[in-house]
Parts: sequence; structure tokens; C-alpha cells
Amino acid sequence: MGITGMVYVVTMVFLLIVLILSSSTVGHDYFQFTQQYQLAVCNSNRAPCKDPPDKLFTVHGLWPSSMVGPDPSNCSIRNIRKREKLLEPQLAIIWPNVFDRTKNKLFWDKEWMKHGTCGYPTINNENHYFETVIKMYITKKQNVSEILSKAKIEPDGKKRTLLDIENAIRNGADNKKPKLKCQKKGRMTELVEITLCSDKSGEHFIDCPHPFEPISPHFCPTNNIKY
Repeated sequence: MGITGMVYVVTMVFLLIVLILSSSTVGHDYFQFTQQYQLAVCNSNRAPCKDPPDKLFTVHGLWPSSMVGPDPSNCSIRNIRKREKLLEPQLAIIWPNVFDRTKNKLFWDKEWMKHGTCGYPTINNENHYFETVIKMYITKKQNVSEILSKAKIEPDGKKRTLLDIENAIRNGADNKKPKLKCQKKGRMTELVEITLCSDKSGEHFIDCPHPFEPISPHFCPTNNIKY
């Protein structure tokens, strides 16, 4: 094989590797339905939230995700159907911009463009994305605050064990493992987010992959988690 032939082979192998790597960011393997505890989110923010936070978990986002490699983001829009305004009163309740509620629409637009566009074919268009979130939170009763409340875990500022929180969530998620995010503030550790994971169709719960590692600032300890 001559030099020209070798260059051709090396080039083709390189292009094949690039294609394989880039394909890992196309499509999704599962969904993360992440909800954030407003009080803890505002406590972590450098500037105070413009509106008093509620003692509730509300939606942070519905994120198409990958088991291996980076999660997809900012994908192509295949079906143009804008968010219907009649959905917005419900979204304002379950999916507010906790930092500044006057910017709710900007927050929703960002979540759709960055994450929702990558949910195809499970998510057909922008309106379907927001309808799906409303259905999950309200109709399918995936409201984390309500799930914890059923287990008699209320947002009263008490210190909880990781096992108690996880078991409560499992009871509302077909015994599948959630993903928890905590934050330290001084000597105190607060529960910030809880993620429920579902399969590619969004219909069946799965154990959440990729928990935070012990070295992460968001790792939840086994005890003394404030909620």
C-alpha cells in the first residue's frame, strides 16, 4: 500500500471514529424528571430570590439523557408546534423560575430548546413537551412533595436520613432508585433536587444511573440531610 492509500485509510478511520462519537449525542436512552426544592435553591443562590420561595418541590426540567457519553442538547426541531398559552397558568405553578418568576417564559423556552428538542420521537413538539411535564407532575402523581408527604416526610427543616428519603421516593416510583442532589452550607447539608428516571418511552420508571460521586459537592451523606 502506497502513502496515498495509507493516508486514505487513516482518514476514513478517523472519520468513522468521529461519527461514532458524535452519534452518542444523538437521541436519548432515558428521561430525567428533575424537581427542585425552592427553599434550598434560594438558599444556594448568591442573590436572594425575587419572590419568597415555597416549601415545595417544583419542576426544574424534563431531560432526555444518555446512559453513556454526554447528554444530548440543543437538537433539531422536527415538528413546529409552539407552546399553547392555555398551558402557562399551570406551568407557572408547577414549573416556575424560582429565582425570578417574571422570567418564567424565558426559563421554559430555555428548557425546551436545550432539552425538550432532544426527546424525539417520544416528545413530538414544544407543546407536547410541556403537556408531558404537566401530565407527569399532576396526572401521574410524580410530584415529589406529595410523594414525600405520603411517607410523612414534611418540609419542616428536620434532619433526615438518606435511606428514609430514598425509600419514600421508591414507594412512589415502582421501587426504582431516584437521584438526589444535596448542597452544603456551612455545617448544614440541604436536600436540593430529586430526580425520577424513566425509560426512553417515558412510561416506565427505571433506577437512575449516574449518582453523584462522594467527591462531588452535590453528594448526599447518609445522615443529617435537612428538608
